[in-house]
Amino acid sequence: MMPDLGKYAFTVLGAYGASLGLIAVLVAVTLWQGARARRALEALERSSD
Repeated sequence: MMPDLGKYAFTVLGAYGASLGLIAVLVAVTLWQGARARRALEALERSSD
């Protein structure tokens, strides 16, 4: 299934790992900021009533 990467295996797999890690961090930060914004908007709506 996986092609033979030879002497570049560590470099290529490390690049894949770093990319997946960065994508996971970006998704987590986006979800966290979305939840924080939602809480702030709900608090603002409650205070304006």
